[in-house]
Amino acid sequence: AHCPLSPQEHNLDFQRLLDASAYKERHRPEMIRWGEERRRADPGFFCRAAVEGAAQPVWVSGGAGGDTGGHGGRRVGTDGPPAQVVSDTRRLSDVEWFRDAYGDAVVTVRVVASEETRKRRNWVFVAGVDDAESECGLDQGVAFDWVVTNDGDAQALEEQLETLLRALRGRL
Repeated sequence: AHCPLSPQEHNLDFQRLLDASAYKERHRPEMIRWGEERRRADPGFFCRAAVEGAAQPVWVSGGAGGDTGGHGGRRVGTDGPPAQVVSDTRRLSDVEWFRDAYGDAVVTVRVVASEETRKRRNWVFVAGVDDAESECGLDQGVAFDWVVTNDGDAQALEEQLETLLRALRGRL
């Protein structure tokens, strides 16, 4: 798959940037600056990359499965139309781009965890990083269709996700 942030462009180990390591944290401010430069030049750059780079649709249908079909995406049955899932949008301009491009088909879902839970997961606030637009650009100005709480209660999370999936199936 195409990656808009070429590790070669910055001599970075792409796989290490995907985890929560000190390596990623050391390079995060530079990655944020790079992303901001790209967005200033072309506000839809990352949104188009997310859509164009999607190799496998996510199937949301009446099926009861949970099989990934060996493709890495979640498949819930296979008899319904495909629904594209774009995770990790970070800014109001991203949400606006998708709404402009796809209209009422867009469903926004925010996943939240309490600060206490985040700290238990080894999150530590870093000024200039965790208060940057890339981390909190959607904290205001977006009316999310769904808010899912992920505070470590697996059963509560599963119930929220099942409710969300039922609602999505009903839209198709």
